[in-house]
Amino acid sequence: MSATATPTMTDRTELPHVLISGAKLGVLTAVWVVLYLVIWRYVPGTVGGVLDAVIVLLGGLSMALLPAEWTGARHTEGIAGAAGVGLFSTVVFSAIDIIILRNVHAYPWTWDAIGGNSTWWYLPTWWQLGTFVSWMGAMLTAGRNSKHAASLTSLAVPLVVGAVVIGEIAHLMGFGFTSTYPVAIGLGFSVILTVLGVAAIARKA
Repeated sequence: MSATATPTMTDRTELPHVLISGAKLGVLTAVWVVLYLVIWRYVPGTVGGVLDAVIVLLGGLSMALLPAEWTGARHTEGIAGAAGVGLFSTVVFSAIDIIILRNVHAYPWTWDAIGGNSTWWYLPTWWQLGTFVSWMGAMLTAGRNSKHAASLTSLAVPLVVGAVVIGEIAHLMGFGFTSTYPVAIGLGFSVILTVLGVAAIARKA
């Protein structure tokens, strides 16, 4: 990632650029997933849970901030373009997931069992989630960039801190599925990203 957004490259939403950016993000997502699986398999206990939570944060930050960085999101068009990058990245990752990860039995397909041994029930959910995260990240970026060019670090720090605080609270209170620490951190990240994204665009308006 570059340290700062590039002021001269704003609202780059040409279709080839969106598709190439989405493909890069889809491959990066696959890398994060493989790293998560390696840790999950070979680093047990609390240490493994914390490391996997870090991977969840890195994956969330990638999905939330890189599309807006690549489209130079400042206005509505750039925000929409970033959401498009996020959507296409989930399609690319889905192809990697089904063609490669499934065939090497990378992880237990619990989701398949829930959905009657079919991948198609959760794929649209994944596509929606990825698009939503990129959309909220672009709203946050555009809102911050309306005042001055915000660095990726300045955007990422409050997301990480908020995710850890909310995730830790949810984990300690035992809110159902948040008993798994990486899942709790993922929930915290989604909540804080949505709050900050909506707040940033509201201030800009």
